[in-house]
Amino acid sequence: MSNHKVSITDIAKKAGLSTTTVSRVINGKGEQYRISKVSQQKILEVAKEMRYVPNLYAANLRTGKSNTVALIVPSLSNPFFAAIASGLNAEIRKYGYITIISDSDENFENEKKELEQLSARNIEGLIIVPSGNQWRHIKELYDQQLPIICIDRYFEDLDLPYVSTDNYDGAFHATKYLINNGHVSIACIQGVKESTPNRLRVKGFKEALEQSGIRDYWVVGDDFTIQNGYLETKLLMQQKVRPTAIFTLSNTIAMGCIKALKEENIRIPQDVSIITFDEHPYLDYLSTPLSCVAQPVNDIIRIAVKFLFSKLENKDMNAIKVLLKPKIIIKDSVKTIL
Repeated sequence: MSNHKVSITDIAKKAGLSTTTVSRVINGKGEQYRISKVSQQKILEVAKEMRYVPNLYAANLRTGKSNTVALIVPSLSNPFFAAIASGLNAEIRKYGYITIISDSDENFENEKKELEQLSARNIEGLIIVPSGNQWRHIKELYDQQLPIICIDRYFEDLDLPYVSTDNYDGAFHATKYLINNGHVSIACIQGVKESTPNRLRVKGFKEALEQSGIRDYWVVGDDFTIQNGYLETKLLMQQKVRPTAIFTLSNTIAMGCIKALKEENIRIPQDVSIITFDEHPYLDYLSTPLSCVAQPVNDIIRIAVKFLFSKLENKDMNAIKVLLKPKIIIKDSVKTIL
């Protein structure tokens, strides 16, 4: 069987027409060049019969359009970012575009290299969850008129569009919920310290405690992994005075926390209460469903994609900066202390 790739020349020979005529029809310009309906139909039938696959790269060079948007996330192994990637891909598909999805592995150098390579592929827009607090490589592309929007993580004092959750509000009210249930010995297991969401969640946690006159608490950890949640919980459970409640700043941290508590035969919520940031369907299938701060992920996706494609149509659109309110979902993981 031949591995020969069918070309426009092959179609022209079989159709008995010029390569110029075939090229114009294949590229959707048959009407523009007044090519007869009969010839257009013949060319398309021959192309289909020969299983012709257009050279999209060459078309991109001619038109300057790739119908491609890039998405960079810090970790596809994190269920939160995997859900975002899936949702964004589905939403972008509605506009007739495809999505190139890249994983920076929470590493700035990886993110920078991936952004360079994606830019070279003539992407028309970028949605990014930045890996840390480095922003110049993103801002350079934005200043070159590439439509860009940050989601989840963002840069507060920079003129870059973003859509995210009000992380301070979510953490503040989650902590208040623990306090209102009688907890005064509370630990927070945080994620990536440099990220804006983490910093604002920790701020909300601390200020809720301090407003209630609670000065002693734990803030531990340094990334959004299961391993971080596991190790930090192990250490917390070795304290002479243990926390009665733990606030984990992601569902991945919560998974590690639960594993560590189970190994120590510590029950949820009888011995230790847990509330976590981020909602995920699997939280309902745990032996004790977790109370959580639910982010409006679907709304974040819709707003981000709508802005990106509006920006593609109108380059002069102003940058948007949107924070959406999260919701506290109460389940079975927090005990009331009398």
